[in-house]
Amino acid sequence: MIRGNIVRTEIDNVQAASGRQGLGCDKGLRCRFCDSPLRHVFVDLGMSPLSNAYLKPADLARMEPFYPLVVFVCEKCFLVQLEEFESPGHIFSDYSYFSSFSDSWVEHAKVYTHMIVERFGMDRSHRVVEIASNDGYLLQHFVAREIPVLGIEPAANVAEAAIQKEIPTIVEFFGESLARRLAAEGAGADLIVGNNVLAHVPQLNDFVKGLKILLKPEGIITLEFPHLMRLMEENQFDTIYHEHFSYFSLHAVRQVMAAHGLTLFDVEELSTHGGSLRIYARHQEDRSSAIAGRVADLAARENAAGVTDLKTYVTFGEKVKHTKRKFLDFLIAAKNEGKSVVGYGAPAKGNTLLNYCGVRTDFIDYTVDRSPHKQSHFLPGTHIPIHHPDRIKKTRPDYVLILPWNLTEEITSQMSYIRDWNGRFVVPIPEVKVL
Repeated sequence: MIRGNIVRTEIDNVQAASGRQGLGCDKGLRCRFCDSPLRHVFVDLGMSPLSNAYLKPADLARMEPFYPLVVFVCEKCFLVQLEEFESPGHIFSDYSYFSSFSDSWVEHAKVYTHMIVERFGMDRSHRVVEIASNDGYLLQHFVAREIPVLGIEPAANVAEAAIQKEIPTIVEFFGESLARRLAAEGAGADLIVGNNVLAHVPQLNDFVKGLKILLKPEGIITLEFPHLMRLMEENQFDTIYHEHFSYFSLHAVRQVMAAHGLTLFDVEELSTHGGSLRIYARHQEDRSSAIAGRVADLAARENAAGVTDLKTYVTFGEKVKHTKRKFLDFLIAAKNEGKSVVGYGAPAKGNTLLNYCGVRTDFIDYTVDRSPHKQSHFLPGTHIPIHHPDRIKKTRPDYVLILPWNLTEEITSQMSYIRDWNGRFVVPIPEVKVL
């Protein structure tokens, strides 16, 4: 009992120093999984716009909404989470992210398809359902093997790209209601795939209930999402934005699955998005897949890293402030030396970084992106213009800041020609590094 009071005092001291102690509790916020009060701040990134709310030229003279980007950790289940300010319908109904514009991500999906088909013996008699199927970047590989598929994608503009590839797609949000309807129609799934969707779901329990309902008795689920432990270890605070409602450790996601009758039976650690997990789940009553040793191994490493200790979470904010100062030091020095700096990419993570650090066109002249859906727009909050990548050849900048740093290898290969004029790449996370 005495030890518990000491730990609580240490946590309160840290949060009081940040000026945000008790913020969640005062506002009546509760954990979206276990409904416990949210009392503890994980990190406070100030005020920020929606990270995928790219602006057209006509929008620049209009008021732009900013929302608190304050992340909490639940003291009971240790789910790290944001408050919901905008509904998924507002955020995702017209979306700017098309997965197929990343060559490495499409290749990742192709490798996954081959692996999963071979491991679980999938063929024409099985059905694959992908939730948040985007533009068909993954399901196209199952179609090539003549395996029946169904995509579920709420963004109509993105879903249309999949439909044009002749991938059956439902334009709707997934949850218990849709799952019941599909199951009643005989459209149950042998494999449910969800890549980088679990974090985007504010109604977490409804979503996982839907997985349970849609999954056939001996079916499997694979979900990929950024690993919270890697986020903390490598200071990947820019992966936090309003569209990501939750941030998962293995510890937290196992609890969520178990609460809805699903058993997590395997886990893989991936390099994607700066370090992700791919979890495998089945019905609790289905004993056909034994629990792999990798689950216990990762759980032990997470425990050693302190994922069930509040002190691990409430000190993260200081690391973030250190990175901000280093980033600004680099930009100030570069501009004082008369150097030009531009960005590569217009990812959501880049918008968190730039808005938190207060970086606008006074430091970065413009950014570029391969997606025509972002070109001729402006970054939210910072109003940095987005151009076609060819602009870099014309302006020959001294530094190219790689905003989607998880794609550094792909981008430096595509843009290697900047070496012709002694241009250099810059990676901002975990702290500034000039390549």
